Parts: sequence; structure tokens; C-alpha cells
Amino acid sequence: MALHFPILSTPCSSSSSSKAFIYYRSFPQRSLTHQCMISSNIKSLANTHSCEPTTTTIRRSANYQRTIWDFNFLQSLNSDYKGEANKSKIKKLKDEVRSRLDDGTMDQLSLLELIDDIERLGLGYLFEEEIKKAMDTIVSMEDMQTRTEESFHATALLFRLLRQHGYKVHQGMFNHLKDETGNFKASYDTKGILSLYEASHFAVEGESILEEAKDFTVKALKEIKGSIEPNLAKQVNHALEIPLHWRVPRVEARWYIDIYEKKKNSTAALIELAKLDFNIVQAIHQEDVAELSRWWKTLGLGEEMSFARDSLIQNYLWTMGWNPEPQFSNFRIENAKVCILLTVIDDMYDVYGSLEELELFTDAVERWDLKAMEQLPDYMKICFLALFNSVNEMGYFHLKEHGIDSIPFLKKAWVVQLKAYLLEAKWYHNNHKTTFEEYLDNAMTTIGNNLLFTHAFFSLGQTLREDMLDCASQYPSLFHWTSMIVRLADDFGTSRAELERGDVLKSMQSYMQQTGASEDVARKHIKNMISEAWKKVNNDLYTNGFLLPQPFIMTMINHARMSICMYQYGDGHAELDDESVHRANSMLFEPIPLSKDA
Repeated sequence: MALHFPILSTPCSSSSSSKAFIYYRSFPQRSLTHQCMISSNIKSLANTHSCEPTTTTIRRSANYQRTIWDFNFLQSLNSDYKGEANKSKIKKLKDEVRSRLDDGTMDQLSLLELIDDIERLGLGYLFEEEIKKAMDTIVSMEDMQTRTEESFHATALLFRLLRQHGYKVHQGMFNHLKDETGNFKASYDTKGILSLYEASHFAVEGESILEEAKDFTVKALKEIKGSIEPNLAKQVNHALEIPLHWRVPRVEARWYIDIYEKKKNSTAALIELAKLDFNIVQAIHQEDVAELSRWWKTLGLGEEMSFARDSLIQNYLWTMGWNPEPQFSNFRIENAKVCILLTVIDDMYDVYGSLEELELFTDAVERWDLKAMEQLPDYMKICFLALFNSVNEMGYFHLKEHGIDSIPFLKKAWVVQLKAYLLEAKWYHNNHKTTFEEYLDNAMTTIGNNLLFTHAFFSLGQTLREDMLDCASQYPSLFHWTSMIVRLADDFGTSRAELERGDVLKSMQSYMQQTGASEDVARKHIKNMISEAWKKVNNDLYTNGFLLPQPFIMTMINHARMSICMYQYGDGHAELDDESVHRANSMLFEPIPLSKDA
């Protein structure tokens, strides 16, 4: 789902394949004679500081599950789809699909449906130029509006694709679908109603026609979903659960390949290409996680910080969701490292560290000086060194490869992040019950978006100008609203478990305490906030100009989508339930079976 934005010279707008058992770990309190243990790459530096005994501190434990995808498993991965073996077959299939896109005799609706299928199958990145050319041709047609006047499906699909690709289009396009009383015409065309439903989620604030369209289509789809053919009913249920605009493209592609194969008039070449490309890209992702696991094992932080979540695969899935294409391998690995470090440090602040220790750690990071490490307890020295070395290494790479000194920006982002964590720790230790606004103001930072986006900005390998750096450093409104979505989605999936271990109130609980609302009312309120935040995101995407590079914009959008996916059934980031295991296996470890004659 590519977006095409002009560069404007304006200011920034505001079933498991692994047979390993799942088990739980308990984390004993560290003894007073705990010795310094550190990975080989930082041991010599750490040993210059003594390991002094400290006062016994009562530590909490979250009893996080140990990963089922261990180092040996990840190193054993060996896909049949690596290398150049399928290169000629891919070229032949791409040429066949390309010829269809270039077919000048195809009617507009058929062309729109082909583009939509290509993108939903995860193949849009292979045909960016052809799709852009086709969309430009459609937009230039003088009779574009009249061609769609008789069809819910054609109108809604055109509107959605135009907005997906960054073209300006007005909600008035849907006026002809209303009757003389101003209501949408009664329609039993499930395909059309489904298309209108999906289009309605591209609304910006104030677009009342699209809001009416969403209410109309939700009601209509719920009424008819039990009386339509199974494959279409599956699509309706899928859409009502989460609309397409909120779904992760790579995850959606894996689901849609099965749906498309069962559709009437599907294209054999497109099915084969989608399956083959998915498996080839999956093989690249397997190489990514193998490399990432070697880094993590060498770093040795997992053994020292054993109270923290063991979530290498979950953290990689985030960055795979942001940019799954083959050319972003270095980006995914670097940012997965950031996500892993952030997860460990988050658990240190949330679960293990005493308030005094956390204050010392925050100060050490703010000073960004190895001498500051002397004041830290042993386990924090190791954590500080891991963070210090990793961030500086990333900054070195950014300077060497892109000519940009990113370290001041990265350091600032980490300091802001840790100060927000520290404030939340103080609330916990002081038994402070936050108001909804107070909680959310800080939680928008603790969710980590600004930190992650800062790292992502420098690691995309794009050409950066000074004005882009200024824009990114100001945290434009798109940062804010995607952070809102991620925070609220996270709270939906994790708040109950976190409250059970004694954490501070989360968004829903703060709202309930402040207003006296029931849990059902609070859930409805938070869901509405997520919907409204998506409208704000849409407003930034479709009505504002950005200096920010398009790949970076899509990274932010896909991060919001990943949060909806990761927390859809609970805490998919920390818990190894059936759904999260199935998701990881289907995306990373289980290739799609190809037909025997393929």
C-alpha cells in the first residue's frame, strides 16, 4: 500500500513448528555476593570497576515465559527459497502481471481491482512504477466520476485507492449513493457494502458522509454476514474485526493469499507470484533473526537481566511489520536491537529496579559518560554498557554510511524515554493514583514511539537534509497520534496482567477511577479514542504536506498498525499464547505450500 507524497517546502505539520516446551521462569533475588558477569564484548571495560555489595532489595517478578524459539532453533533455519534459485520464475510471473497492468483495453473497475489485489497480496513493492502510472491515468480521466455512479463497490474502491496513494479526493464522491432523504440507498450488494466500509476508515475529521457510511455499513454487514457464501462471510468477519486500513500489510498478505486463491476469476500467475514472493522474503527474514540472535547471545544481556522478557522474535516482528521488503534488512535488524534493549530496560524500571537504582541509571544515561557507570549496581553497569555501546555503534554506522551524526538525537531520545519511565516508577513507589490525563500525558512517551521513530529515522538509509532533521526532532503531530494509537492498543492488551503485579493504573483504569464509569463504558471510550486518533493520522497523511521522507512516514503508520495486531488478543509482545505463536510461525517459519505444478 504505497503512498505518494510530494515533497513540499513547508514547515512540518503538527501452530508451532518448534517442539520446544513453554515454561515459566522465577527470578530469585540477587545475593549480596553477586559477581559481575558480562558478555565478552564489554567484559574488559566492566572489570575496571569493582562490584561492591549492596543493601538487599525486594524485587518483583513478572514470571515472563521463556521463548520457544531459542538460539539453536534460529541458527538451524534453512529455507528452500534462499538465493537465486527462483529468480527466472519470479521474472516470468512478474512480466505476466505487468502485462495485465499495462493492458489498455481493461476497464477502470477491473484495473482498480487488479491493483488492490496486487497490493493486498503483498506485491505492491514489485510494481510501484506500473501502479503509479495506472493511478495517474485513472485520475486524469474526465469521466472518472460518471463511470462509478452506479456502483457502491466501484466508487468506494476508487476512493480508497486514491487516498491510499496520496491523491486528493473529496467525500462528495459518495453523494450519488444517497437517496432523496440523505440516507445511503438500501443495497444487498455485499461486495459493495464491504468496499464502502473499508473506504470509510480513510476519513479525516469532519467528513460526516464517511462517518455515516461507516455506521450504515457496519449495521448492514452484521445483518447479512450469516446469509452469504463462506468465503465472502470470512472477509466480512475479518473486516468487522479490524478494518483493512488498520491492518499490517505483511500480515494481511499472508491471510489474503488464502482468500484470493478461493475467489472466482482469480489470476493463477498472481497466486503463484504471491506465494513464491512471500516465501522468498520470509527466507530473508529468517536470515535476519539468525543474525539478531547471534548479536543477542554475544551481548550476554539476557543472562544478566533474566527478569526481563525473552522476546527477540516478538521484537523482530515489530520491525518486520514496519518495513518487510528485502531491501530493509539492515533497518529491521538495527531497530529490532533497539526494541530488545528498550524491552529489557522497560522491565528493569517496571519490575526489578529500586527507585534509587533507577534514579542513578537515568542520571548515568543523561550524562552519557562511562565514568557515570561507577555509581551503578553491577547489573545496571552491564545494562548501561550494552546501551552505551549499541547506540554509539549505530551512530557510527549512520555517520559512516549517511554522513549524519545521529548520536545527539539518539541520546536525547533515550533520556526523554527513561525520565518518563522514572516518573512512572515514582508513581508506583508512592502509590500515586493518576488521573486519566496525567497518566496519558506521560504514557505517550513511555510507549516508546518517539525513541523508536528517532532510531528509525536515521536507519532507513535515505538521503537526509537538515530541514528533515529539524522536522523529525520537533516530533510532528503524526508522531503524537500514532503514539496515541499504540499506547491505547497496548493498554487494552496488557493492562490486566500489569495491574495484577501491582503496576500503576493504565488508561482504562485511570478513566474508570476518575469518572466512575464501568469497564464496558471505559472500553468503549478508549476504542472511540483510537478511532478518532486514526482520523487525525489520516488528516496528516491526506491533507498535510511533509518534509519527512515517505519510507519514514510509512514506518510510523505501520507501527500503529502493528500495535493493533500485536495486542489484538492480549499481550502478544510478552505472552506465548496460541495466537501469538501461530502469528510468529506463519510469518517467519512456515512457508506457504506451492502447488505441485508451480
